[in-house]
Amino acid sequence: MTDQQHLEALTDIKRMMERSSRFISLSGLSGISAGVCGLIGAFIANTWLNEYYFQWNSTGVHSHSDFMELKFRLIVLGFSVLAAALIGGTFFTWRKARKNNLPIWDLTSRKVLINTAIPLAAGGAFIAGLLYNHLEVLVAPTCLVFYGLAIINASKYTLPDVKYLGICEAILGILNLFYLRQGLYFWAIGFGLLHIIYGALMWWKYERKGTV
Repeated sequence: MTDQQHLEALTDIKRMMERSSRFISLSGLSGISAGVCGLIGAFIANTWLNEYYFQWNSTGVHSHSDFMELKFRLIVLGFSVLAAALIGGTFFTWRKARKNNLPIWDLTSRKVLINTAIPLAAGGAFIAGLLYNHLEVLVAPTCLVFYGLAIINASKYTLPDVKYLGICEAILGILNLFYLRQGLYFWAIGFGLLHIIYGALMWWKYERKGTV
């Protein structure tokens, strides 16, 4: 066996070990689709908020029922954007796994899900407490920080590049704490632009020529 054949054999062994220990079917297109959903959601939320404050400034009337209606609509919008992002992410991940003849649901994917779900569940409970105590201004930075921690926690079982997205999300959430009234813009950057940039880089690095 030549040196080149030895090298190819070692490369194949390394690739098989990575496939058995890391969930590598995560598609860069999933990040792009999530980012697009995030930007659309931010645009809709910004439109609703502008309409609410325009009516408030023009009439001088600010009823509690109007605020609660807006709050409810924003919560429903947030869950809708999350659902759309999950559907798009699942589709592109499934497509990549099928292309590479890999299972989408195995031990490593379960580890990714569990390690993502734990910080997200904690963050969800924390945010519920913020809403209960009428601290809506802290929701945006809290979402970004806990989401970033969830990604960092899950990166141990998927592509290592993913952790850099988590770090950026967490840093963005911390910065948002110093600009509390600008939460929607930080959301648009974190859940929109960062996802698109991350997804494009992952696609270019791993999927453009089938590196993984």
